[in-house]
Amino acid sequence: MLIHLDQVLRQPVSWQETVRVSVDDLGLDDVLEIGPVTWSGKVTRTEVSHADAARADGSRGEPGYYLRAHLEYEQTVACHRCLAPVKLPVAADVDLLLVRDAPQALDGEHELEEDDLGVVHVDGETFDTAPLLREQLQLGVPMKPLCRQDCRGLCPICGSDRNRGECDCKDDWTDPRWAVLADLKKD
Repeated sequence: MLIHLDQVLRQPVSWQETVRVSVDDLGLDDVLEIGPVTWSGKVTRTEVSHADAARADGSRGEPGYYLRAHLEYEQTVACHRCLAPVKLPVAADVDLLLVRDAPQALDGEHELEEDDLGVVHVDGETFDTAPLLREQLQLGVPMKPLCRQDCRGLCPICGSDRNRGECDCKDDWTDPRWAVLADLKKD
């Protein structure tokens, strides 16, 4: 959705849409499927922008814009231990300050301040919510999802699912790279 910031100067702009996002667009191997995303929000003008706070002379710059949004969807991810598909509902709120100016080019590394984390620099007259939505979907993927807390995972030898039953593999397998150290321990 494209938001024209000139319209926001006159009155707040709201949106509500249901979006289908391809798993391939996210670039994440952990996500197997994403259901329709319900995405709604509102952009309002704010008197104090991030750029205004940084001005030493007290002069006013471009107005800032406050974006508040909410998204809900269901995603299917692979269990970290047994690779079984796990459906997870996700709901997230997004609060950002939009500043209409080109971000300044920085040489080398730059330390982010806490105030920088909730700020998006908009270059131009429009703000496209699609990259923001894609970023929020990527952030919504859990680090190590589990099908259940006591998931036993896969057997490292035969690959069978240990949640479905025991296999006949011996657990006394040792890495041959450590065999020399094991011989030292015997002496």
